[in-house]
Amino acid sequence: MDFPVSTKLFEQAKKVIPGGVNSPVRACRSVGCDPVFISKASGALLWDADGNEYVDFVCSWGPMIVGHTHPDVVAAVCETAHSGTSFGAPTGKEVDLAALVVEAVPSIEKVRFVNSGTEATMSAVRLARGYTGKKVIVKFDGCYHGHADSFLVKAGSGVLTLGIPGSPGVPDDVVKYTVSIPYNDELMLEKTLRDEKLDIACVIVEPVAGNMGCVPPKPGFLEKIRALTSELGIVLIFDEVITGFRLGYGGAQQYYNISPDLTCLGKIIGGGLPVGAYGGKAEIMDCVAPDGPVYQAGTLSGNPLAMAAGIATLKLLQKPGFYEQLHTKADRFAAELDSMAARLGIAVRLNRVESIMTAFFAKDAVTDFQSAMHADTTRYAHHYRQMLQSGIYLAPSQFEVAFISAAHSNEQLDGALKMTEWSFKKLLEK
Repeated sequence: MDFPVSTKLFEQAKKVIPGGVNSPVRACRSVGCDPVFISKASGALLWDADGNEYVDFVCSWGPMIVGHTHPDVVAAVCETAHSGTSFGAPTGKEVDLAALVVEAVPSIEKVRFVNSGTEATMSAVRLARGYTGKKVIVKFDGCYHGHADSFLVKAGSGVLTLGIPGSPGVPDDVVKYTVSIPYNDELMLEKTLRDEKLDIACVIVEPVAGNMGCVPPKPGFLEKIRALTSELGIVLIFDEVITGFRLGYGGAQQYYNISPDLTCLGKIIGGGLPVGAYGGKAEIMDCVAPDGPVYQAGTLSGNPLAMAAGIATLKLLQKPGFYEQLHTKADRFAAELDSMAARLGIAVRLNRVESIMTAFFAKDAVTDFQSAMHADTTRYAHHYRQMLQSGIYLAPSQFEVAFISAAHSNEQLDGALKMTEWSFKKLLEK
């Protein structure tokens, strides 16, 4: 494939946008190439500005679970846009989507919409601090909860991809109230939470880590977090920006049968439009202004276009058999990929929870941040470029996840497996 138009656009972008991109991983520096600029999408397919076609396994980083430009979602957005795109005032659609979320997610009794996952996690932590009167938040190494100051300590996602240990501009006085501990380490978890010198307001966790690559929780790990936080009066926040409505209609908390105090959502509940949400127990949510003293606001919160897209998407997810079909598709794809890697003798570890997965170029199991760091990022970069040239669009980082959507056909998945086998063989020749 050739990319002359994308190359020209990137050169123009670098003159007016930092790094030429509006989110760092998109620059593709860790995979040794320039980004392709996308012009359109449909179903499981993308087309770049040069007209090249790709089978998409990024799915806009998760929200396109029903595929790109689903007619029901597009129709809902277009119909709403004719009546206005933003009012900065309440609308019926935000009530409708809130009711759907409360009905779907087991722990949520009330929900507040915001504009991004970062806003959701930032607001949930502020609420937890306001509710408890305590300061310290506990997170896990390699888990990324957005780019708010408090979270840029041993964070995953783009921070990990670019090798940035934290971020200039974040004062020490802010991050001193953040404690980051190893994911899946029950002993360190208990030691930290029982430390009486710490003034712990909340624990925030991705129930399935998705920002150091896909790292599932070890059996009993989430249960241990819930038991300890309940015993010690610490607010438990599930960051389900990735897993919410992805692992099942009730998210990871329904999938693992664990009820957090607060939940952060994003991605899917906007049907691909900018949106986030945080919600939980009414007792805690009633501390949010105007009912309580914890302030959070936003002109575009509950934006009618995002609400319309979210309602249409969630109604599609309610259809009988949706998740069973999606999970079956992912099961088959993952089994074939595992079998292929074993047959070829290439060091690949596939981590997966249903339709979320990462193929780590690693010899040993990846169970936390430290083991993820042993992955061969150079080999992944070669694989990424080979797959891109073959019409397969993957995340431009070893430390991100791949998604399968309902729009992926068996033929498209088989084609991706065929190209993967070709790429693996090329890597073994190097």
